[in-house]
Amino acid sequence: MSLVVLAVDDEPPALDELVYLLGRQPDVGEVLQAGDATTALRVLNEHRTDAIFLDINMPGLSGLELAGVLTNYADPPAVVFVTAHDDKAVDAFEVGAVDYLLKPLREERLAQALARVIAARQSPARTEEPAAPATPTAPSADEVIPVELSGVTSLVRRDDISWVEAVGDYARLHSVTGSHLVRIPLSTLAARWQDQGFQRVHRSYLVALGMVTGLRTSGSSTVVCVRANGASGAVELPVSRRQMRELKDRLIRDPMRQYRGGTEGGESHG
Repeated sequence: MSLVVLAVDDEPPALDELVYLLGRQPDVGEVLQAGDATTALRVLNEHRTDAIFLDINMPGLSGLELAGVLTNYADPPAVVFVTAHDDKAVDAFEVGAVDYLLKPLREERLAQALARVIAARQSPARTEEPAAPATPTAPSADEVIPVELSGVTSLVRRDDISWVEAVGDYARLHSVTGSHLVRIPLSTLAARWQDQGFQRVHRSYLVALGMVTGLRTSGSSTVVCVRANGASGAVELPVSRRQMRELKDRLIRDPMRQYRGGTEGGESHG
């Protein structure tokens, strides 16, 4: 796949380096460039663009604000942030970034980001026809969360998450790639993912309905059984009384579920 990418940075030396490194990547066919967000918007409206590699701190419209504008486009380019600041990962998640690269850039990390761009562009949800210049409409439903581990930022797909656990003001994501602690309150994720197949079952837990294998009741307590990180085993999480009715209703009617368990009082089938 030969990508058309747009590099955006208000500092000429940083922009020159980004353009140079992008041009060295075999998956990149053309590199456009802009020194500010206003110019970037003009370029995006004049050229079909697969991805935008974007600095965060810029005068006028910031990179985050520009990315927010792009979420209203019919076929927005994949957004990759390129920044010297490691404290904006949560903000990047909020605007649906595909990746988050820290300066100084390393070519191997840039190659990983481009691989994620290609995966996003080839998603079944996207049209197979070449995209016309972007025009505003509904935002994309794809979502990933940037996580930090040993100084490396990677992204976890929402669809790969089985359940989420509250850890103070943080949340621990349990996914097929392991357990990841992110600085996002559980309440924020619960609100964002309510319509994406997730259900709050307890003040400390959020579960993916598609990973639920059953409910089990013992006395006055009920637990929901959830496939552990996509494996054959399951974990049992408490269900609060106030969440029980909505959980049962959604397990019955939610089209995104893969529920195979029993009802209250029955055995779970993990």
